[in-house]
Amino acid sequence: MTDKTNITLTINGHDHAIAVEPRRTLVDAIREDCGQTGTHIGCEHGICGACTVIVDGEPVRSCLMFAVQAAHKQIRTVEGLASGDTLHPMQQAFMDHHGLQCGFCTPGFLMLAVGVLERNPDISDDDLLDVLSSNLCRCTGYQGIIKAVRAAAIEMRK
Repeated sequence: MTDKTNITLTINGHDHAIAVEPRRTLVDAIREDCGQTGTHIGCEHGICGACTVIVDGEPVRSCLMFAVQAAHKQIRTVEGLASGDTLHPMQQAFMDHHGLQCGFCTPGFLMLAVGVLERNPDISDDDLLDVLSSNLCRCTGYQGIIKAVRAAAIEMRK
């Protein structure tokens, strides 16, 4: 049996004191130990991007990070995007521009796009497309996602 390590994960501004095995992934800790189930588990190999969260301002694939590596860092999940009943501009744009169908990949796309645009609001269109191509969607054909992110980028610059 592996010994557990006591850590604190700060998710969307709230501290979660948990005990985890050193090999526990951040995505599993977020979902199972902290009850934040908006972050989805897809491939578990860092390929699909469904588990993308923002750690200290950087989009990361939470299936590739151990929970102990994220201790005492600021973690943002899809649950932390909206402000009360007011959706984040990215969330609103995904609704307005039909950026989702089944919705499974949506949290990862939202967090990737928000993280990138917060760090680089004037990212070029080609670079933005390159970033978005790192996440996978099996339903939409990507056109709605691209339109939504472009629209949200304009709103986020205001």
